[in-house]
Amino acid sequence: MLKLNSLPMLTVFTPAYNRAHTIIRTYESLKNQSCKDFIWLIVDDGSTDNTAELVKHWQKEDSGFEIQYIYKENGGMHTAHNTAYENIKTELNVCIDSDDCMPADAVEEILNKWNNVRDKGYAGIIGLDDNMITGEIIGTAFSSDLTETTLCDYYASGGKGDKKLVYRTDVINSYPPYPVFDGEKYVALAYKYRLIDQDYKLAVINKVLCNVEYQDNGSSATMFKQYLKYPKGFAFWRKICMQYPESKKRIVVDVIHYVSSCIFSKNKNMLRESPKKLLTFLCIPPGLALTCYIKYKAKD
Repeated sequence: MLKLNSLPMLTVFTPAYNRAHTIIRTYESLKNQSCKDFIWLIVDDGSTDNTAELVKHWQKEDSGFEIQYIYKENGGMHTAHNTAYENIKTELNVCIDSDDCMPADAVEEILNKWNNVRDKGYAGIIGLDDNMITGEIIGTAFSSDLTETTLCDYYASGGKGDKKLVYRTDVINSYPPYPVFDGEKYVALAYKYRLIDQDYKLAVINKVLCNVEYQDNGSSATMFKQYLKYPKGFAFWRKICMQYPESKKRIVVDVIHYVSSCIFSKNKNMLRESPKKLLTFLCIPPGLALTCYIKYKAKD
């Protein structure tokens, strides 16, 4: 039931770019929530379809929750997240993409969990995604005895697949915004999450909070082309990974990718800017090989 005369606990924010054909189901899933104690914030990242008209229509409906809408010039997913964080006033926030849905009890599960752990100093909550079509958990579920974790610890211990993150707004805003590089529209969203991992843990909820359908034109399907288009953004992320490595094995992979991204961006200061200079030097040959492989795959 919608709270009156008080700010809801949660903002569900949705970056949108020309997804009017899918954001409809996002809206329907929010209308079906068993608990309406949330605000829905749509950050329109320069859409040229009828997203704005849809949202204006929804704002006039009796959905049971407040709908906020912000239009901005197209800058990529990370800039939409920056805009969202600048405008969210609620205690918690969660991103639900414009092609995803929330199970009917997701908001209720989030708020019930938070009420139980609110005083324990967590940065937020980590829950599960599932496949919208098959209902299968994305990656792996949490073990029954896992009550808290960081993203790094989860993946380093063998965890797999995307997870749904619910963050305290004050925590996520206490870290730098996603950087913007001229001519590029990508920086890994995990940048902020990796920084938060150094100082906070997340409370684990072994429940599905988001139903996901990966789009053919989504970032997962076009990663090799993105390596070519946004090398500065990728190099920035790899430097963060070097500073705060997920594991010893993973750091070598990140350094190789850093070398490749620097080659694509023609960065002559690759060694000087690297947090791991000797390892970067040693990884130049495999970095060159990866560069050739990315060029080959990007042609497909």
